[in-house]
Amino acid sequence: MEKPNFSDLKVIYINCTLKKSPDKSHTSTLMDVSKEIMRKENVTIDEIRLIDHQVASGVYPDMTEHGWKKDEWPSISKRIMDADILIVGTPIWLGEKSSEAQKLIERLYAMSGKTNDKGQYYYYGKVAGCMITGNEDGVKHCAMGILYSLQHVGYSIPPQADCGWLGKVGPGPSYGDTEWKGEKLDEPVGFDSDFTNRNTTFMTYNLLHLAAMLKKNNGYPSYGNSREEWDDGKRWEFENPEYR
Repeated sequence: MEKPNFSDLKVIYINCTLKKSPDKSHTSTLMDVSKEIMRKENVTIDEIRLIDHQVASGVYPDMTEHGWKKDEWPSISKRIMDADILIVGTPIWLGEKSSEAQKLIERLYAMSGKTNDKGQYYYYGKVAGCMITGNEDGVKHCAMGILYSLQHVGYSIPPQADCGWLGKVGPGPSYGDTEWKGEKLDEPVGFDSDFTNRNTTFMTYNLLHLAAMLKKNNGYPSYGNSREEWDDGKRWEFENPEYR
């Protein structure tokens, strides 16, 4: 088939590592694999390491209006809304996504009551996926929670929208490590994982394809899903069961 053109798309990667810059993030190392594909497809890339920013906890768009002295979320939210694709990266801690990833989801949820110019919820017409790293089981478990939350607030999730890498259970080198406990390793850990490489590639292209289709069609039609029209009394073909 003819090679698609994705050059009008923009992606934002949000790394929810617990390590502040410039500390090495294994999650960032895996995200670089996807980013390299995006670069070669001429996609515009933005990236945020959430912990580097003063993002308040809460479920309102601007938490300075609710007792916090500083909240960078409003400016971060603008960068997220400027992107067609959101990719959330997180390590696994105690079998779960990081606390930064949970904070991100809560702040995305804070914006979900807003509507776009068609009266639909804020994130309609945008797509999302996630990338997970760890030294214990839980990639699918973490992805399940993240992807459910993202679709609930309005993002579209394509097939194979997650990928990840797991080391051996227990302490050990993490994705991209070239040494462990002072000893040089033969090769960077995880780079030769066909499973991770395949899923990362499929995830990246599935996100691109769905984002391109939605953008070409100006998102979803508003028939049957406009919050503004519902509030104005529009019901399409819905009939309240109590009046049947």
